[in-house]
Amino acid sequence: MNNKGQTMFYGLMLGMIIFVLALALAPAVAESTNNARNDSVDGYTGMNCSAPRDNFVRVTCIATDLSLPYFIGILIFIAGAIVTAKFFFGGSVE
Repeated sequence: MNNKGQTMFYGLMLGMIIFVLALALAPAVAESTNNARNDSVDGYTGMNCSAPRDNFVRVTCIATDLSLPYFIGILIFIAGAIVTAKFFFGGSVE
């Protein structure tokens, strides 16, 4: 058997799974981010980012708003690293 080909296809499959997982989790993360940034309604405590009370809430709103691109970007980066790791590290059994 060709171990190099098997490793390449395994890395490709694992990378694609993580990529699809990132795309599947994007709407859920976006919804939770939007809920956290909205006003407080029906027992759910929100930050009211449209008119923050002080600088601490304003900074928290900005950090919460940046969580979606960072989360999805990191997952896509991990998927790409898994797919390309075979080319950089080799590591086949001879």
